Amino acid sequence: MKQFAVLGLGRFGSSLARTLYGLGHDVLALDEREDAVQNISESVTHAVQADATDESTLRSLGLRNFDVVIISIGSDIQASILVTLIVKELGVKYVVAKAQSELHAKVLYKIGADRVVLPERDMGLRVAHNLVSSNILDFIELSSDYGIIEIVALDGWKGKTLKELNMRGKYGVNIIAIKRDGEINVSPGAEDRILENDVLVVIGDNDDIARLENKA
Repeated sequence: MKQFAVLGLGRFGSSLARTLYGLGHDVLALDEREDAVQNISESVTHAVQADATDESTLRSLGLRNFDVVIISIGSDIQASILVTLIVKELGVKYVVAKAQSELHAKVLYKIGADRVVLPERDMGLRVAHNLVSSNILDFIELSSDYGIIEIVALDGWKGKTLKELNMRGKYGVNIIAIKRDGEINVSPGAEDRILENDVLVVIGDNDDIARLENKA
C-alpha cells in the first residue's frame, strides 16, 4: 500500500484520488473549496479543506512522508508552480504535477516535478493505475464496471503458457493480446508462451483488474 496526497480536487484530481483509494491505497485529498472536500470525503482516507499554497499547512500535514504528491490545481498556473516548489522543498520523494500547456509543463519540470501530466479527458484514471505499479503501462475505462490494462509480464509468468497461467481462473480477467518487440498477437491461444518483456493486454471487471494490479 502506498500513500498519495492529491492537492486540488477538480475533475482530474477527484478522479485520480477516488481511483487510487479504490485500488486500496491511503489517499489524502485537499482543496480550498468546501463543496469539493465534502463531495470526496467518503471516497478517500482523509479530506482536508485548506489552501495548498500555504506552506505551513502542507508542512503540518506531513507531506514529506507520502510516497507521491499529485498537484492537480486547476487553471491557476502561478499557484501550481508555487505549490510544486513548496512540496519539493518539503522533501517529497515523488511529485506529479498537472500542466495546462507544454510551456507550463516545461516550467514544472525545471522546478523539480518528477512527472508532468497534460491530462486528456478522464486521464486521471490512467495516471492513477500507472502510479500504483511500474508494471502497469496503461488503463482504459470501458465503463464504470469494465476496463483494459496493459501490464508488463511479471516474473512469475515468464516461460508459462496462457493455459498454465489460467488468468481467468485466478483473476477473472482475459488476455486479449500480447505485445512483443513491436508486434501484436491478437487473440493469443492457450499454448502461447509468455516471454520476458512481453506486454499483456488484459480486459476484465474493474475489481478483478484491481486485484491483478496489486500483484504487479
